[in-house]
Amino acid sequence: MSSLSRELVFLILQFLDEEKFKETVHRLEQESGFFFNMRYFEEMVTNGDWDEVEKYLSGFTKVDDNRYSMKIFFEIRKQKYLEALDKKDRSKGVDILVKDLKVFSAFNEDLFKEITQLLTLDNFRDNEQLSKYGDTKSARGIMLGELKKLIEANPLFRDKLNFPSLKNSRLRTLINQSLNWQHQLCKNPKPNPDIKTLFVDHSCGQSQPNGARAPSPVTNPLMGSVPKPAGFPPLGAHGPFQPAPAPLPSSLAGWMANPSVPHPSVSTVPIGFTPPNNAALLKRPRTPPTNNPAVDYQTADSEHVLKRTRTFGISDEVNHMPVNMLPVAYMGQSHGQSSYSSDDLPKTVVMTLNQGSVVKSMDFHPVQQILLLVGTSNGDIILWEVGSREKLAHKNFKIWDISVLTMPLQASFTNDNTASINRVTWSPDGTLCGVAFSKHIVHIYSYHGADDLRNHLEIEAHGGSVNDLAFSYPNKQLCIVTCGEDRLINVWDAVTGAKQFKFDGHEAPVYSICPHFKETIQFIFSTATDGKIKAWLYDNVGSRVDYDAPGHSSTTMAYSADGTRLFSCGTNKDGDSYIVEWNESEGAVKRTFNGLGKRSAEVVQFDTTKNRFLAAGDEFMVKFWDMDNVNLLTTTDADGGLQASPCVRFNKEGILLAVSTNDNGIKILANQDGLRLLRTLESRPFDASRVASASIVKSQTPMMTMFGAAANTPVGPSIMDRVTPMPPMVVMNGDNRNPIDVKPRIVDEAMEKPRAWKLTEITEPSQCRSLRLPDSTSSAMRVSRLIYTNSGLAILALAANAVHKLWKWQRNDRGSTGKATASVTPQLWQPPSGILMTNDISDTNPEDAVPCFALSKNDSYVMSASGGKISLFNMMTFKTMTTFMSPPPAATFLAFHPQDNNIIAIGMEDSSIHIYNVRVDEIKTKLKGHHKRITGLAFSNVLNVLVSSGADSQLCVWNTNGWEKQTSKLLQIPAGRVAAPLADTRVQFHQDQTHLLAVHETQIAVYEAPKLESPKQWFPPETSGSITHATYSCDSQSIFVSFEDASVGILTSSTLRLRCRITSTAYLPSNPNLRVHPLVIAAHPSEPDQFALGLTDGGVCVLEPLESEGKWGTSPPALENGGAGPSSTTPGAASTTDQAQR
Repeated sequence: MSSLSRELVFLILQFLDEEKFKETVHRLEQESGFFFNMRYFEEMVTNGDWDEVEKYLSGFTKVDDNRYSMKIFFEIRKQKYLEALDKKDRSKGVDILVKDLKVFSAFNEDLFKEITQLLTLDNFRDNEQLSKYGDTKSARGIMLGELKKLIEANPLFRDKLNFPSLKNSRLRTLINQSLNWQHQLCKNPKPNPDIKTLFVDHSCGQSQPNGARAPSPVTNPLMGSVPKPAGFPPLGAHGPFQPAPAPLPSSLAGWMANPSVPHPSVSTVPIGFTPPNNAALLKRPRTPPTNNPAVDYQTADSEHVLKRTRTFGISDEVNHMPVNMLPVAYMGQSHGQSSYSSDDLPKTVVMTLNQGSVVKSMDFHPVQQILLLVGTSNGDIILWEVGSREKLAHKNFKIWDISVLTMPLQASFTNDNTASINRVTWSPDGTLCGVAFSKHIVHIYSYHGADDLRNHLEIEAHGGSVNDLAFSYPNKQLCIVTCGEDRLINVWDAVTGAKQFKFDGHEAPVYSICPHFKETIQFIFSTATDGKIKAWLYDNVGSRVDYDAPGHSSTTMAYSADGTRLFSCGTNKDGDSYIVEWNESEGAVKRTFNGLGKRSAEVVQFDTTKNRFLAAGDEFMVKFWDMDNVNLLTTTDADGGLQASPCVRFNKEGILLAVSTNDNGIKILANQDGLRLLRTLESRPFDASRVASASIVKSQTPMMTMFGAAANTPVGPSIMDRVTPMPPMVVMNGDNRNPIDVKPRIVDEAMEKPRAWKLTEITEPSQCRSLRLPDSTSSAMRVSRLIYTNSGLAILALAANAVHKLWKWQRNDRGSTGKATASVTPQLWQPPSGILMTNDISDTNPEDAVPCFALSKNDSYVMSASGGKISLFNMMTFKTMTTFMSPPPAATFLAFHPQDNNIIAIGMEDSSIHIYNVRVDEIKTKLKGHHKRITGLAFSNVLNVLVSSGADSQLCVWNTNGWEKQTSKLLQIPAGRVAAPLADTRVQFHQDQTHLLAVHETQIAVYEAPKLESPKQWFPPETSGSITHATYSCDSQSIFVSFEDASVGILTSSTLRLRCRITSTAYLPSNPNLRVHPLVIAAHPSEPDQFALGLTDGGVCVLEPLESEGKWGTSPPALENGGAGPSSTTPGAASTTDQAQR
């Protein structure tokens, strides 16, 4: 429900209360769940109306929502039970015990037994803990005090205990204001006509039955007290809130002047006003006139209704819940704005890049912010690394497959195979980039780091020119939005290229699009060359907006980075340019910025940065404005040579600005932070692996977690949705990690001289940083599973004896941040109780079992199994919260669903996969496709698939919408190698959520999901022994691989080439009698070069490169034939190359 609809419920509650509809008031409070009436609750508890008490509570919380809710329901039911016993009504007591109290036995069986034993006593006060129980009235009073404290502490009741401060009869006041506005729009307003109904709009026409002028709500209220039997008439089609096919965000409020499609009597416009005479309205100014004393628009109340509440992330308290411990995600945001000055603007020219043809569009990579994508007038796209001034990739315009195009288009390209570029843009996570051409076609490339830019989709998108392209996430699915000369807006699936929606309503070519979201509502603004602005939801209802851009100009629209302010910039046919900020609530221009020139020959382009500045290319210079000041802040001509209306583009942090020149080049401008970054990078020899991980040093991108948002961090989409939160990376054991929180790898290598590449061999302890974690326990059982906590502050290990061990790094006054590191010794942590987290082992030998665990996103709970039941542990207390799913079959792998934390995929010993709902304790479905036990599970929330792997060396892809199997693939075992009968195969998605890492004892393979075709493979030399485990680094740029000979290899993930090898002598003590090697390897969640090893002797080691080195070796150069290195599907080639390296 939108925030305005929520406010309407409060207005209705106020009205019902004023009209004395008491029962209806409380029913609406309960059904809406917006306001918890503590006074009413106290009244029911005092009277002992227990059924009504629970019914009312059910509108706000359930028994198992969190520990506060559980305690609330327990106290109420315990009191009801004690009152029955006090009345000697044992049959009722037994009924309450069985129906109401038994649910708590799963969480505290001893307490339930003690409560049951009260039935055996003649007077329950003989129980020592109940000896002070008085009479019923006093007991209810004491309990009520406890309940109020629990409710106030419960996060689910936050912001629901106080009714908004409203003026009396606020709903009547708003209706009067609406009628006054309608009267203002009458062509011939009559004095004091009679208003007879609210069911139709008011008009002063002769034939209109509703011809009254609404008197002022202040001097002569329109509506008195409404008789009870009649009730309050519904608002009807004219009202500001009505049912609609889909909810509309507050950003479209007031833009609803002229829907472009026919609509039923109940309008599809839920916000704003819809006057009966649209033409008359469009001729009138948006600002209400001030010469009508009967109409009062600018009251405090009317201003208040335009304000929008914003959802904040729920606090950590709600995560500590014993049953429903995995709530859904909430996005948080802060309204604080940092202080900036004009000195923060990038105005210093640091380099010029020679493009070779006229620059038409540019976009910086949203994560790797030294990468700049450029599109030109001759159809070329070039990917630049501005730190080294290197061209990473260059693609000429050509049709990839002309046979799939329509016949007219085939003929067109046969005659003229050229096209200009109108737009280049990156997807929000930077894994795709889109190119819109001046002829019909859109190209989508997938980016895999360094210079690896691959063809992904070719779409015949529009008839004529494709004028703009953007990415969006409707229904949590990445889509491509395009607009064109054919007056259409189309939406395409970013994976398959299938058309999802077509929006038809513009009367001129569509010039630009701006996808955005407000709260949970996704929508698209579109602008046409005739100056019309429209807005669309992802449905088939039609445009929700029809309004004019300033000067009827061809306009682009963009939001500030935090998504709260909307701007547009455009130029009309006369050459007049306008840059404005919009009042989204009214659909009116809020402020017009001064300083743009007249008679521009091209459409002026602009961009926003830092939620504070605007920049536009105009009159051979770049002009800057403070968003809160209409006058020019400053300008720069970038040392001259710019185009008359140059393209301008900030990188996401706003420390670099790219500007096009009149000699087919690009100038890069920087502020002080940008200069520091570029000075660090430009003196280094070019290393392709560096590109994929370099980022802005002072990046402050918020980390979006499944349980809220980083504090004081503004979030929200910016222009073209380019800072939409990135999809989380799904790592082994089902954890979702966010790659935008990864520490950037920027190392000062200014003194390094170019030299021939050589494999980095680390053989001595002095060549790296390593730390064996302290362990005071006597157990030396092998480490079977290992993971860093999502915070990066601790490491959790599961040993073969079913016991967990947790090491925590402590913050201290000596500068330790508390993050895991090989430079500081952590503490083997245990709670004060001294208990251990030990899995249920039933009748199985834990050493023969296949252990598995998965960690909750907030690090509060771990779900784990070692051949017996699955256990849920509290990570703070180590207590077992619950156990479930007794074997056989035993669980062998666990993974959380990335979009619904109550859904768990459980791989089983019998080769099946159970999709289990934790909240309702129910198996939703069973997936069958493997022949041996499940050894790996990985979700992709971009592709909406689950990939499973088994001891049968098979991979299966399952659609998470209906859980159907999409495809399966057997690993290609290299010639001369025989896989073990039950060899573990692990799977993990790259942070792009498309490329899949498969780890087998014989190989490392990378597939492209969901088809799993043409894998890249890497086969280790036989001297290393079998692979024991492997994992992506947190930024997915490296793959850490452990071997039976105790060595560790680091591969560059984009090429699958070995760049560093660490031998056992570098981190293990020399003892020929001990044959110790790693069984499992885990990557730090935010340090790209840190990993931990779980060893056969029960030890855990953390390894990092030396601080002076900063990373594990350098990437090998590309092969002469231009291939990707020894990652081909030919085992011999790959194996031979790596043997030569070593």
